[in-house]
Amino acid sequence: MNVLWSGRLEEKPDPEAFAFQASIRIDQRLVLEDIQGSRVHARMLGNQGLIPRETAELLDQELARIAEDLSAGTLAVDPSAEDIHSFIEETLTQRLGEPGKMVHAGRSRNDQVAVDFRLYLKRAVPELRENILETIRVLLDRAEVHAESLMPGYTHLQRAQPVTLGHHLTAWSAALLRDAGRFADALVRLDECPLGAGALAGSGLALDRGAVAAALGFRGPSLNSMDAVADRDFALELASACGITMTHLSRFCEDAVLWASEEFKFLNLAESWSTGSSIMPQKKNPDFAELIRGKSARGIGNLVSLLTLLKGLPYAYAKDLQEDKELLFDSLDTLGSCLRMFRGMLGSAAFNVDRMAEACAEGFLEATDAAEYLVRKGMPFREAHAVAAQAVRDCLAAGQGSLRDRTLAELQELSGLFGEDVFTALTPSAAVAARNLPGGPAPEEVRRQISFLREQIRR
Repeated sequence: MNVLWSGRLEEKPDPEAFAFQASIRIDQRLVLEDIQGSRVHARMLGNQGLIPRETAELLDQELARIAEDLSAGTLAVDPSAEDIHSFIEETLTQRLGEPGKMVHAGRSRNDQVAVDFRLYLKRAVPELRENILETIRVLLDRAEVHAESLMPGYTHLQRAQPVTLGHHLTAWSAALLRDAGRFADALVRLDECPLGAGALAGSGLALDRGAVAAALGFRGPSLNSMDAVADRDFALELASACGITMTHLSRFCEDAVLWASEEFKFLNLAESWSTGSSIMPQKKNPDFAELIRGKSARGIGNLVSLLTLLKGLPYAYAKDLQEDKELLFDSLDTLGSCLRMFRGMLGSAAFNVDRMAEACAEGFLEATDAAEYLVRKGMPFREAHAVAAQAVRDCLAAGQGSLRDRTLAELQELSGLFGEDVFTALTPSAAVAARNLPGGPAPEEVRRQISFLREQIRR
């Protein structure tokens, strides 16, 4: 085993132990970032006179060829290598001989993996963020169509007040916009270059860390060399952002599963986004929604695992940190696939707007509007609340499902403030239209929210 650290140890680990501590299966996805960092590092070494300029140029050119060969498929990552850094340096040395061994001057695998990880995330996170924004666009397209489609809003999973489907879908979009913001914020904080930090104490060689950071597209070099290799805050932030977004998707899918049930009948998922039963011929199951809901557990679990991984580690580097990438990569990959599945599922679904509107007709969703009607007539709200509650009890005793089933005389027995106009005020459409405050479900206000969200995702 010709490994980078073999010089100190006369006795090498056996193959199983070596494989146990190897990370090539996980970090091979960093191969192009590792080459990018090595090319910039080699050029800097040449510019600083730490290696001959012609050697630096040779290293740069051969690293570029290795990247081309990997992309073309004429070179494959060796799965028996310890990690991607060892594979690239070994390949470089096989091709160039002694000059290949010069690339690692002034560098440790600690700062090397840290820069590779950050470079990868600087590429992958914007792609994931765009995935979120595209999901918002699909939701907003559906919300715009249904800005006036009445449906019950729920609290405690009980019918509460009438809203619109457009209002509900816009609520989902607002949550996803915050998620996109969290990923953007995390990108700001990870945008510093750890290369040149060495194992933890930097290097005694005259490295130009500022030039390396600029060439790699970072805002600047990391402030402290020890923190540069110990820090995994950026992984925690991104794992947290993934976990929160997955939790949002899980809640949206819970709504979808309920809406697709026979009890609700609000949503008809496309057959291509449903599955059947192996025993019950009649079934059409919302398995995609359920799987997204289930996969949220992985995002949450990965965050907890990362926090647990880090909590007992002393500064600076410890081998435990090798476990960070598999957890975060899984969160990023899982969220990306779930967003695509959710988008396809909701984009192709049909909403039963008639059934939704019917569900607003009973269940006393207008009770709050009855209380507010009395408030507008001058009654204190707490008293108005009691009057509306008594009206509901009277309806229940009479086997009625709506305050609109009462006669005006019956309502006036509770308060003389009730007038003929109360029955118009208590319709679901009137209740929704009255709620035109910022954030409310009134159709024009929902359209304003949609317009605002579209403007935000264009930025």
